[in-house]
Amino acid sequence: MNKVYSSAEQTIADIPDGATIMVGGFGLCGMPENLIRALAKKGTKNLNTISNNVGVDGLGMGLLLANGQIRSHIGSYVGENKLLEQMVLQGTIQLSLVPQGTFSERIRAGGAGIPAFFTPAGVGTVVAEGKEVREFDGRTYLMERALKADFALVKAWKGDRLGNLVYRKTARNFNPMMAAAAKITIAEVEHLVEPGELDPDLVHTPGIYVKRILVGETYEKKIERRTVRKA
Repeated sequence: MNKVYSSAEQTIADIPDGATIMVGGFGLCGMPENLIRALAKKGTKNLNTISNNVGVDGLGMGLLLANGQIRSHIGSYVGENKLLEQMVLQGTIQLSLVPQGTFSERIRAGGAGIPAFFTPAGVGTVVAEGKEVREFDGRTYLMERALKADFALVKAWKGDRLGNLVYRKTARNFNPMMAAAAKITIAEVEHLVEPGELDPDLVHTPGIYVKRILVGETYEKKIERRTVRKA
């Protein structure tokens, strides 16, 4: 099976309107830049996105937001995106905020085939509204449902033609969990190598989870907020 695609446009061509997609990245770090740009160019509408954040204005998933392609979003942070703030206040997008640890575990559970789990995070807050509550060993917990998606768009440092992936440092973030929690995982990599060149002990995502792989053409690798010491 040939998993390698020649262009970002080909890899995302069958993502339909209304699809649920997971997108890797923490801020602008480790996001699949080329796949996002291709999806923005395609103009797919009414997307339900699952990602830690929605990029920033004009960058990353901010492109999809500006195009009006996102109908709903589940994530844990929105602080750097003014457009998202405006859209939420105007009621033009549905936003569900999840504590970051819970967000990560909901995705991991989705990939592991675990439909739900209990966590103490959010007990006694608005996060608990409408959720089942149970007590274990004298402590109160909320039931959280797993998260799954039709497609996952992830970014890796290296990958081989079989889809085995290696992430680099902070860019690893949510990518491995998302790769396991979607029906179709599409990975873009900076370096494509032949099978056998990756040390099996260093593979973070086994190729069985990856359906398509792409060598990214352009990486801007923008810094979300640059803080430097005064001269």
